[in-house]
Amino acid sequence: MKSTLKISALALAFAAFSFFGAKAQTTTPTTTSTTTTASGVRFSIGVDAGIPTGKLSDSYNFNIGGSVQADIPVANQLFVTVNAGYNSIQAKNDFTNIQLLPVKAGLKFFPVKNFYVQGEAGAAFALNKSDLGYNKTAAFVYAPQVGYQFQLGGKNYIDAGVRYEASTKFNSDVDDSKVNFFGLRVAYGF
Repeated sequence: MKSTLKISALALAFAAFSFFGAKAQTTTPTTTSTTTTASGVRFSIGVDAGIPTGKLSDSYNFNIGGSVQADIPVANQLFVTVNAGYNSIQAKNDFTNIQLLPVKAGLKFFPVKNFYVQGEAGAAFALNKSDLGYNKTAAFVYAPQVGYQFQLGGKNYIDAGVRYEASTKFNSDVDDSKVNFFGLRVAYGF
C-alpha cells in the first residue's frame, strides 16, 4: 500500500510539474488549423480499452481504464504530450487482474489537419505486484498511436486514437511477464 501511495504521489507531481512548466511558456506556435494549434496547453480526459496480445491473451480478456493527457505546443503542428492513467487488465478464470499506472511522455505531430501520429514512452507501475508474483514495481512502456480529432466547437474536441502499448518484463525471471495490448482511447479535449 505504501508503494501505491508513493507512485500516485509521483504521478501527480509529474502532472503538476508538466502543467506549471507549460504555463511558463511565453510564445505559442501558429498555423492555419485551429485543431492542430492552441493558445497554450490542451488537456484531454479519456476512456481507454484494449485487447491483450501475445502470451498475455492466453490468460487475460481485455483492458479497461482511463487517462489524462496534456498536449504542450512546441512548434508548428508539433506537441509534447504528458499522459498518466490507469489500466485494469481483466483476467480469465482464476488469474488476478493486472492493475497498472502508466506515466508517459512523447510527441504528437499533425501531418494533415485533425489527423495525428503520436509516440510515447515512460514507465508502467504495477499496483498489485505481490498478487501477480512480479519482482519489479515498474517496467519500461512505449506506445505508438495514430488518431483523429473531431472538432466540437471552440477549443473542444473528441480525440480518438488507436495504439499498440507494450512493456518490458515485470518479472526478470519470467519472459511472459510483459504487458502488451492494442488499445483505443476516446477522450474529451479542451
